[in-house]
Amino acid sequence: MQILKTHYHPEVKTLENKAVYTRLATRSIAVKGTTILLLYTERYEDYSLPGGGLDTGEDQIKGMIRELIEETGAKDITDIKPFGAYEEYRPWYKQDYDIQHMISYCYTCTINIELGDTKMESYEIKNGMSAKWINIFDAIKHNEKTMASSAKKGMSIERETFLLKHIAAQLI
Repeated sequence: MQILKTHYHPEVKTLENKAVYTRLATRSIAVKGTTILLLYTERYEDYSLPGGGLDTGEDQIKGMIRELIEETGAKDITDIKPFGAYEEYRPWYKQDYDIQHMISYCYTCTINIELGDTKMESYEIKNGMSAKWINIFDAIKHNEKTMASSAKKGMSIERETFLLKHIAAQLI
């Protein structure tokens, strides 16, 4: 899959002599016209693509489908196609590693506009995550405002806003 961008968090100055943990993830892109299915997270005041980490040895497409269903209640998932990957290096605050190397594999898909029940993890519920169909340009504008003015922004907002802009340019 084509790498769309490699991003280095400002705190990551070098990879030399650093213990790097690689995490593989997937992201789902479901678009209907200019509307896209995203997750809004109250804690970080941002919109993001549904997705998350792959289990060890898990097939990327199966993991993408699993995450999409868990986080959004998506139904009738079809027409799955690779879109591109986003690679990032960011600080890692867990024992034994200094840096997290995350590779997010992004796939487009078609789903039913009607969503079912979610199966979110406890931290997702605690963070106030909810699935929403939203105009992609409104989501980009919202994330840009959060990046410029919110102390709550998380480390993923740069990735998510880059991907939303790229999706808008390529698919809308």
